[in-house]
Amino acid sequence: MFISVVDIFKIGVGPSSSHTMGPMTAAAAFLKAVQDGGAAFDPATLTALEAELCGSLVFTGKGHATDRAVILGLMGFEPASLNAEFAEARLTEMRATGRLAPPGLPEVAFDPERHVIFDYGPPLAMHANGMKLRALSNGAVLLEETYYSIGGGFIATESEMLASRSRKSAPLG
Repeated sequence: MFISVVDIFKIGVGPSSSHTMGPMTAAAAFLKAVQDGGAAFDPATLTALEAELCGSLVFTGKGHATDRAVILGLMGFEPASLNAEFAEARLTEMRATGRLAPPGLPEVAFDPERHVIFDYGPPLAMHANGMKLRALSNGAVLLEETYYSIGGGFIATESEMLASRSRKSAPLG
């Protein structure tokens, strides 16, 4: 991955890029995967979206607005193009209706207290800033992905982290 100075110095959406920008970016990336659906499932069968915060994302989650960032990502917002007033209006609407209307997907019931899970158990194995995102249909998992917020607003999936580790441990030559 090539990183320029423009990638490193950017406007954030909270007090910590690892705890707001990364989780929002991960949730937005997951939303795109759900929208695509592919051959795995029909996105029209979606009934819920769920985020499970792990490791340090749990312990600073509410204070750093990680839960809010994830919800915004699941609404289709991304840090680079976030319109704060519009985002706040959508959050207010979601709290009032108990519904989340992700672009290109069916509206789903959404209760932040139930659908954003703070897992105080051990952190995920690959990085301290881990989260699992799930798309559900009547309780059955349609799609699940584990993401890591690896700093500076950058993210990696579990498979990307595993591939990176295996490249680093491969013998040279």
